[in-house]
Amino acid sequence: MVTQKTTTKDIGFTHEDFAALLDKYDYHFSPGDIVPGTVFSMEPRGALIDIGAKTAAYIPIQEMSINRVDDPDEVLQSNETREFFILTDENEDGQLTLSIRRIEYMRAWERVRQLQAEDATVRSNVFATNRGGALVRIEGLRGFIPGSHISTREAKEDLVGEELPLKFLEVDEERNRLVLSHRRALVERKMNGLEVGQVVIGSVRGIKPYGAFIDIGGVSGLLHISEISHDHIDTPHSVFGVNDELKVMIIDLDAERGRISLSTKQLEPEAGDMLKNRDLVFEKAEEMAEKYRQKLLAEAQGIELPTEENLEDIPSASDGDEPQQEELATAATITEE
Repeated sequence: MVTQKTTTKDIGFTHEDFAALLDKYDYHFSPGDIVPGTVFSMEPRGALIDIGAKTAAYIPIQEMSINRVDDPDEVLQSNETREFFILTDENEDGQLTLSIRRIEYMRAWERVRQLQAEDATVRSNVFATNRGGALVRIEGLRGFIPGSHISTREAKEDLVGEELPLKFLEVDEERNRLVLSHRRALVERKMNGLEVGQVVIGSVRGIKPYGAFIDIGGVSGLLHISEISHDHIDTPHSVFGVNDELKVMIIDLDAERGRISLSTKQLEPEAGDMLKNRDLVFEKAEEMAEKYRQKLLAEAQGIELPTEENLEDIPSASDGDEPQQEELATAATITEE
């Protein structure tokens, strides 16, 4: 009988080698990583996600969106593949916790920073109010409008549900501060149709020791006490009453801070007319405003306008021939800087 000897070929690869190889090529996931994953099991309050780890990762419902989610089906579908943020290290079962909310949160801050850099106007509905102002959502982020930057005659509580145009005041991701201004957005929109030297009609909406706030077409401008009259005034209350209708001239537009500065002093034909003869001031408003605009233009061009003292030196047409250009030039001299 021939005994057949069986030999085993040495493949040179042990179980230990195989385990070491798995460890070598196993991807080590870390919190903060963004990885692709596929939904393979929907749970009542979350979902299991295959991201290529040894154990399926889990995303709880509260991490599925930057907005409120009542059911996982609102966000995820079985076999759907998308990006996930690794929120925590493996637990005792070797399972990672994932988040979509963190990705949306980071991208939302990136977007609002871009909108702020572009000085864009955004629109959002007020969803709540408090003692300090109103709350809105921009790109899913909670934003705050301080009461001083809400420009409306409505009570704050009545703004809930109303859509407002807004400008960015502060975008600070580290401090989680997103502050907006309704007033700035309105003033900027109104400013598109306004210019310095323009006469507008407004009504007094509030009086303070330092001046009066004038409503001009839905936005507020400040008529400072120093710009009411050339004559001294102790208090604006001695000149105006709330709801008084006035003609005022715009002397400054500050879109950056959402401020409009007004004047009646510059419209006075004679010093003190706002106190003695307000109707005359309003009657001559356009004429005085034109003089003001000419003055601004001359200052911008470095020209010294003729004064009453040198007016007699300017030849007039009644003296004979119309003055030549060379003669007219003597009425205005270039101011050297």
